[in-house]
Amino acid sequence: MSEQYPQYPQYPQYPQGEGKGPAQLPERPASISNAVKLMYVGAGLGLLSLIISLFTLGGLKDTVEESVRESDPNATQSTIDAAYAVSLTMIGLFGLVGVALWAWLAWKNGQGRSWARITATVLGVLNVLSTLLTLNQPGSTTTTLVFNLVSVVLAVVILFFLWRPESSRYYEAVTRSQQLH
Repeated sequence: MSEQYPQYPQYPQYPQGEGKGPAQLPERPASISNAVKLMYVGAGLGLLSLIISLFTLGGLKDTVEESVRESDPNATQSTIDAAYAVSLTMIGLFGLVGVALWAWLAWKNGQGRSWARITATVLGVLNVLSTLLTLNQPGSTTTTLVFNLVSVVLAVVILFFLWRPESSRYYEAVTRSQQLH
């Protein structure tokens, strides 16, 4: 004896907008694609810079020791070692956060997220300003200077691409398509 289940009424499907199916995202313009590629280049350069920094830390321990002794002439070797470990950790942490920010903002700008363009702009301007303020910083190596200058050039070119008229139209179209959902 087979059980009979009640028959439920069939409801029409939810309308998808003029019979075309889900709203299509606009095609990404070349300016956004170029900006995204350059952001990934920035992430790669950031990672390379971090690796080079970690391999060329020769004078960091001496600099940390001088700084600690300047603030406390009776500092122990364990205090100096702890300050050095904190310095290494901070270099690694900030380096990895920088790489992650480049990659994340590339991804989100590629998706046409307007907030990502604003965030990239703020970080790009801060990058330019901080580099200009630290150009004559004592102890900077030629490698650090080159990476900083390349990073600034990248930031300026990326911002140029992100704020092109076709880029603005793309961000607006993506925002409109998200509001329809």
